Amino acid sequence: MVSEERDSEEVTWDVDGIAVYGTLTHPANTGPHPAVVFVAGSGPTDRDWCSPLLPGTNCSGRLLANALTKQGFITLRYDKRAAGPRVRENLPQLIGKISMQGHLDELTGAVTTLMSLTDVDVSRLFVLTNSEGAIHALNYQTRTPHRRFDGLVLTGAPGRPIGLVARDQLLAQVGPLANGDEIMKRYDACIAAFVAGKPIAPDASLPEVMKSLLASLTVLVNLPFARELWLKNPAHLVSQVSEPMLVVIGKKDIQIDWRADGGPLQTATATDGNATFVFPDNTDHVLKREPRPQDELLAAEVSARYNAEGRVLDSDALSVITNWLVERSDEAR
Repeated sequence: MVSEERDSEEVTWDVDGIAVYGTLTHPANTGPHPAVVFVAGSGPTDRDWCSPLLPGTNCSGRLLANALTKQGFITLRYDKRAAGPRVRENLPQLIGKISMQGHLDELTGAVTTLMSLTDVDVSRLFVLTNSEGAIHALNYQTRTPHRRFDGLVLTGAPGRPIGLVARDQLLAQVGPLANGDEIMKRYDACIAAFVAGKPIAPDASLPEVMKSLLASLTVLVNLPFARELWLKNPAHLVSQVSEPMLVVIGKKDIQIDWRADGGPLQTATATDGNATFVFPDNTDHVLKREPRPQDELLAAEVSARYNAEGRVLDSDALSVITNWLVERSDEAR
C-alpha cells in the first residue's frame, strides 16, 4: 500500500501479520534511479535513526536520505516492528518472536517493495546501515541469493560480536574502579549463564548500567533475538560477501572502535579486496561532526547530543558515502 505526499511516500509491507512502515524518497527528475535501503541501529531506533532513549529529532537517517535523494537515489528507510510510533501495539504480538529471521524478513520486505517500483533501476540496489544494522544487512547478503545488494555501506559497524563490544564499553566505565576486576567477573558469570540459556541472577551490587543491560537481554520480548545477536560475528559474515563494501567508522565514535572493530573487518576482507575502509577524524557514531578531542568525550554526554538541533553530518563522512555510491552506481549501469 502506498500513500503519496509530494516527493516522499509512506509504504507498508507485512511480516508475520504485522505491518512494517517505511518512507520512500524520490529524486525530482525522472527515473529509473538507483535505490538505497536504510537499516537502522539497535534497540528502538526508528526509520529516521531517532530513538526514544535519546533526546532530539535531528536524526541522521533522515538527513542521509535527503542528501542521497539530491544525488539521484531513491531511498527507503523503515521502522522495525519493535521501533517507531506503533511499537506499543506491536509488542504483544512480538513476544518470543523477535529474531534474526524476523529482521531478515523485514529487510527482505523492503527490498521487495523497492523492486516493485517502476522508477527503480533494479540493477542498482544498495544498502546503507548504521551500527547493528550492518549485521542484519550482512545476514541478508549471505542468506538471500535471489536479490543480493550490488553494494553495501556499513557505518559505525561492529567488527566483533556484540557481546565483546558491550563488554569493552562496560570495562571502560568500571575498570578504573578499585573493585573493577571483581565487578567484571560477576558480570561475566551472568553473561555465561545467559549464553547457555540459563536464568540470570545479577548481584545487587552490580552497577546500574550492568543490571539494566542484563535485564534488557533477558526480557521475554527480546528473546531469542538477544542471544542470537550476542554471538553473531560480523567479521565472519563480511568474509562471505563478494560485492563491493564501504566501511565507515569515525575516530570519534565512542560505541564502536575504529581499530578494535575496523581491524577484524579489514582482516576478513583482505583476500578479496572488495572492501574500502575510511576512518574520518571527526565523525561520531551517527556520522555527525564531532570536533572535540577524543579524551574530552564522555559516552553518556556524547550520545545525549547525537540528535541535538544544529548538529550536522560530518562533511568528510558524507562525501565519502555519496561519492562511493555514485561511483558504484555508475559502474553498474
